Amino acid sequence: MPGAIYAEGLVKTFGDVRALDGVDLDVPEGTVLGLLGPNGAGKTTAVRVLTTLLKPDRGSALVAGIDVLKKPDAVRRSIGLSGQFAAVDEYLTGRENLRMVGQLYQMSARAAKARAGELLERFDLAEAADRIAKTYSGGMRRRLDLAAALVVSPPVMFMDEPTTGLDPRNRQGLWEVIQELVAGGTTLLLTTQYLEEADHLAHDICVVDHGKVIARGTSDQLKARTGGERVEVVVRSPEHIATADEVLLGFGKGASSVEKHTRKVTVPVSGGAKLLAEVIRELDARGIDIDDIALRRPTLDDVFISLTGHAAETDAAETGAAGNGAAGNGDGGNGDGGNGDGGAAGPAGAAAGAAGDAGAQQDGAQQDGAQQEVRP
Repeated sequence: MPGAIYAEGLVKTFGDVRALDGVDLDVPEGTVLGLLGPNGAGKTTAVRVLTTLLKPDRGSALVAGIDVLKKPDAVRRSIGLSGQFAAVDEYLTGRENLRMVGQLYQMSARAAKARAGELLERFDLAEAADRIAKTYSGGMRRRLDLAAALVVSPPVMFMDEPTTGLDPRNRQGLWEVIQELVAGGTTLLLTTQYLEEADHLAHDICVVDHGKVIARGTSDQLKARTGGERVEVVVRSPEHIATADEVLLGFGKGASSVEKHTRKVTVPVSGGAKLLAEVIRELDARGIDIDDIALRRPTLDDVFISLTGHAAETDAAETGAAGNGAAGNGDGGNGDGGNGDGGAAGPAGAAAGAAGDAGAQQDGAQQDGAQQEVRP
């Protein structure tokens, strides 16, 4: 049985650029899928297709068991979406924005008021709650946009780089909100430029490059693909590099690596902290003074580099290529949707539903996609 988010063979092109090239996804209900990839890999385009903001050229997708092509309105009523750019009403206060969203979701006035107050506290906006959003800083608008996406708890949630621009305290607060949502049964697809975020939140991770899913697994499974643990030693004197290399090879499970300019010797090992203690004893016995020694385990950064050859970056270029014709007032990409293309959507389709006809969105994106503004 397909998961809460299911896609098969998704293809989407913009001019000569194939943003999605046969993407398959299957996300079980009540889990988090982290979508990772370098700049322009296709992450944002995938989110837009799955949230009905773009039509794929080929392929099919189900979200909450609903066909995104045949019943886009029903999909919008079953999802929440928070994109990369704030989509709040600048001329309403923070409190009014959240109450309005709640009422669009058919919450009672009392429930919408209570939920707005709760979210304003959660996102450190209580003191600014009764100021119009136009006076908010960029970070405050971002937090308000995220709060709007969380007014209700939809069955399926999409978050496109949700914590970009947040300070560590607010990022941690959003992580807690996400964990509460998922514990309540919400399924989440998360794209992020922070690899530790995916490591912390995601049950499964998909690595996307050039529009293709090139690897999928848990964080530990992906890390295992890059190799196991390694010992790194920085010797105090360049004269000890050769001897340290000899010592480490005696404990190693493969070839060593020597960086003479940093006096660092690295070797793959197995055995964990116990082995590290043995290495230290042997180095001391050989009279080798060290400045640093560490047991390193693979990180998602290592996975990124080994699988794609790139470090993780934001999707600014892809965001521009995908175009904002799929957003805002849904008039085929005339640029009026700048604040709408990454905005909060949800069960009532508060912002995604305002995008208008999906066919018009696709046409606008195709016509204007190559000329869209590339946002930082």
